[in-house]
Amino acid sequence: MNTHQVKEIIMKRTLNISGLLIVLGCLISSCSNAEEKPAQVKLSAPQKILIVYLSRTNNTKTIAEIIHSKVGGDLVAIEMEKPYPEDYKTTVAQVANENESGFLPLLKTKIENIGQYDLIYIGFPTWGMALPPPVKSFLRRYDLKGKTVIPFNTNAGYGIGSTFDTVKELCPYSKVIEGFTMKGGIERDGVLLVIKDEKRKQAETQVVKWLRKINMLQH
Repeated sequence: MNTHQVKEIIMKRTLNISGLLIVLGCLISSCSNAEEKPAQVKLSAPQKILIVYLSRTNNTKTIAEIIHSKVGGDLVAIEMEKPYPEDYKTTVAQVANENESGFLPLLKTKIENIGQYDLIYIGFPTWGMALPPPVKSFLRRYDLKGKTVIPFNTNAGYGIGSTFDTVKELCPYSKVIEGFTMKGGIERDGVLLVIKDEKRKQAETQVVKWLRKINMLQH
């Protein structure tokens, strides 16, 4: 092998090493840039919230307002085209007949584009240990498939009765999660709005504890 051939071999090896060094430098630079610029995390859009409620003595309304103050959203009262009589005993008899016959009263309340909502809180008192007919009307009227439904309740001290179970039955394709309940007024005895003043503060504490438990507290 002559001197010219040796020089040619050395030159080729030098070029190959230089090429490898360039490639290695590019790879190191790419890794460095990747570390300096972490991947962006795409945050999901905030959930749209609707809070609807039926309230005769304003106890359930108060709970609805407390929830609204904690989670935001749209707050809507369920109203009927033909309201119940003011007389308590007359209303009790009418509601009993409606529950027995399956009658669903027509609602004055209309929700525009309910499809836009992800979470729906629905509040009501316990009437005759059952879900009030107007709330049944609401749940029958609107398609809540795929939505999260969260019930809340006030009662005269006898509890929720079958109300929460009926909500689940009327929302078979919704995710119904743990509801909230507390004692309100006793209309039969003339005790109407009791969730006020100090009692309202206690209610707020309980609502916050519940919202935190079901992981719905926004702020």
